[in-house]
Amino acid sequence: MRIAIGCDEAAYALKVEIMKHLETKGIAYKDFGAAQGEVVLYPDVAYTVADAVAAGEFERGILVCGTGIGMAICANKVPGIRAAVCHDPFSTERSRKSNNAQIMCMGERVIGVELAKYLVDIWLQCEFAGGGSAPKVDRIQELEKEHIRNAKEV
Repeated sequence: MRIAIGCDEAAYALKVEIMKHLETKGIAYKDFGAAQGEVVLYPDVAYTVADAVAAGEFERGILVCGTGIGMAICANKVPGIRAAVCHDPFSTERSRKSNNAQIMCMGERVIGVELAKYLVDIWLQCEFAGGGSAPKVDRIQELEKEHIRNAKEV
């Protein structure tokens, strides 16, 4: 599995810890920034990571900022992407099993390093369960395609 990872300046330290954690597990990743001391607009990082995941260059993505919320909002603007804020074990698991989220978002100002690493482990181990959730995820994709089609007609 290949992971795309990115952050803004508010979460650089957490991103570094997550990358070290991925290395200990032998999981390949690409860092899309920000670099230490670099001030960036988180929407630019989120969009770049989400676009790379949507294009199939990476199986999943991890985005971190102050709260994780802004990253999730922006990543979800990329067609085909389902990004979820993951700050507890149950929501993290369900983001994969029920919603087939390809991108997890976390906030350095919300959770600590050890919890973040634990959540990354949960998220990487979980797969989409399908079942009763499959029609819901299918409907999300249908609505997205309908929105794109309608936007082209305007």
